[in-house]
Amino acid sequence: MLTLKLINEETERVIRGLEKKHFAGAKEAIDNVMAIDKRRRETQQELDKCLNEQKQLSGQIGRLMKEGKKDEAELVKAQVAQLKDKSKELDEAMAKAQDEMTTLLCTIPNIPYDEVPEGKAAEDNHVVKSNLKECTASDTVGNWDVYPSLGIANPLPHWELAKKYNLIDFDLGVKITGAGFPVYIGKGARLQRALINFFLDEARKSGYTEIMPPTVVNAASGYGTGQLPDKEGQMYHCEVDDFYLIPTAEVPVTNIYRDVILDEKDLPIKNCAYTECFRREAGSYGKDVRGLNRLHEFSKIEIVRIDKPEHSKESHKEMLEHVEGLLKKLELPYRILLLCGGDQSFTSAICYDFEVYSEAQGRWLEVSSVSNFDTYQANRLKCRYRREDTKKPELCHTLNGSALALPRIVAALLENNQTENGIKIPAALVPYMGCDIID
Repeated sequence: MLTLKLINEETERVIRGLEKKHFAGAKEAIDNVMAIDKRRRETQQELDKCLNEQKQLSGQIGRLMKEGKKDEAELVKAQVAQLKDKSKELDEAMAKAQDEMTTLLCTIPNIPYDEVPEGKAAEDNHVVKSNLKECTASDTVGNWDVYPSLGIANPLPHWELAKKYNLIDFDLGVKITGAGFPVYIGKGARLQRALINFFLDEARKSGYTEIMPPTVVNAASGYGTGQLPDKEGQMYHCEVDDFYLIPTAEVPVTNIYRDVILDEKDLPIKNCAYTECFRREAGSYGKDVRGLNRLHEFSKIEIVRIDKPEHSKESHKEMLEHVEGLLKKLELPYRILLLCGGDQSFTSAICYDFEVYSEAQGRWLEVSSVSNFDTYQANRLKCRYRREDTKKPELCHTLNGSALALPRIVAALLENNQTENGIKIPAALVPYMGCDIID
């Protein structure tokens, strides 16, 4: 969540940032936060004054008793008792104000960086790079209505290819669980495992330490990374134990550093993790959910960084280069989008999406989002580092990205590599697959 220091010292910038994110009632929300904070601080001053007076009077009681002034001592005791009652009331008022402010802050999103473009929705996102077309910074998704052709005659969509080569059984998944839970078979399962191992090996080569976290988290973890209370409707909830199935490994991996003070010399911390991910995807329908396009359970490799503020933009750049390198090695057509303010997530300060082109569907499929959250998550997590020069703890920056999510990568690999003789395997995956074609 936003820090009170930022809100109080840069109020106008915060309001402008929230307006860029198209957050309704931005000024009113910030005014309310400042009003509650003012009330909390005034109550704190009154409480401090009350406690100080209470301490001074308490010191008089023993002296008066020694001097034999029992009646005066009793009067002072009565005053102290009144002050204690008042202190209790003030303490309760402080706690109430703090709860009100925290609850309100949790409803206010992060503010975007200055370089984030204006815009309301996905069509306003900027295409900053593609290996299919030269881009300029002014290119928006809306300018890309005419999709390229990769020259494949009568390409089949991945769900038909999966059936033709017995790679994925969507109907069997419906029988076992329901729609959005496919069953991978034979070389389809091997392709999944090949991609997982390839992505993890590439992350390790780039200096990431692999983590195997739980795929079920408590509410405190969901709160720490901002999934709660914003996205509880999209998460599977185990009500008896009040646990949540993770929507991404970002949640458990980042929460490793909740309530932790790190040493500056240990930053940046670089972690990666393979997990299954679970999302209800309520309200999805039509072509967006066909085949592998949108699943309720899917495999994903996540990269997470914890960094100091002055280096986090460099970390973000390195993460973007890592994800782009994976797509290059998989020989997939891709583009990189800088998301506009209105299409950014609740918690991000800046986010780039990677999309791969689907030949048979004639559309772009998102496969990764790489975000810098600035101090927003760290403030909720109380994730800090101790500076070597001042020895004072300061909030870290947190970053994460998919590297990569598997379903749409599989869809693009099947569709874009289909031939009359089968589906070609990119050279980088051949050692992991043990074959160069699926036939």
